Amino acid sequence: MSAVTVNDAATDARIPLRGHLRHTGALIRRNLLWIRKDPESMADALLMPVIFTLLFVFVFGGSIGQALGGGQDRYVQYVIPGMIAMMSMTLSQGVGTGFSQDFNSGVMDRFRSLPIGRGSVLFAKISVELLRMLFATAVLMIVAVAVGFEITNWPGLLATVALSTAFASSIMWVFLTLGVILKNAQSVQAMGFLVLFPLQFGSSIFAPTTSMPGWLQAFTDYNPLSTLADAARGLMVGGPVAHDLWVTLGWSAVITAVMAPVAIHKFRTKN
Repeated sequence: MSAVTVNDAATDARIPLRGHLRHTGALIRRNLLWIRKDPESMADALLMPVIFTLLFVFVFGGSIGQALGGGQDRYVQYVIPGMIAMMSMTLSQGVGTGFSQDFNSGVMDRFRSLPIGRGSVLFAKISVELLRMLFATAVLMIVAVAVGFEITNWPGLLATVALSTAFASSIMWVFLTLGVILKNAQSVQAMGFLVLFPLQFGSSIFAPTTSMPGWLQAFTDYNPLSTLADAARGLMVGGPVAHDLWVTLGWSAVITAVMAPVAIHKFRTKN
């Protein structure tokens, strides 16, 4: 075990829980102030839900809506809950690219030279990215209502946001790990694209899976984005919920249990 790892572990062991919380709060404030100084960093959270919603509703809404037994209005009710699921994963990538940029700029070396909990740095990053995700979800719902989505179940909407937040927090540990082990933000983005693209389009987010080939349906059955999207639909517009809800929570717990220790270990040992 390297001296850096030993020192980091000893530092974490000496800091009480109240100290970890105080450090996390200070780092969250630092990250929010950075966003305030660089408002362009919020462009993806602002524009992505607008562009994707308008694109899928007005380009694919008619044809897929007919396949659902209705029209564009039917597709709006179908796709918006899925879009919330998509936002939870797409914006999670930002935590990895931001983390990589902080490493390359020397900010992380400064943090690791201070007597602060190493986990506090990671939890602060995740907390701010979750706030960005919630902002994007709010923008998405405003656009959704504008294109005809009917919010008939407010508790279901809030439960969907909570479920998406839980899943997003687990996925962020994956991207934090990529941000530590890959050399630059461009590599994190490239790897993230390779992960996100098949998971998003090989799911029930944008269209039902019944017309997909058998082998692809087998993939979508185990795709956590499909269970998250289906649970969101059940909560927001009605339908079965329990199975998809518990599967999504199970995925979130397993991913967090596996990747959080890996991310913290890689952060402590990175030179």
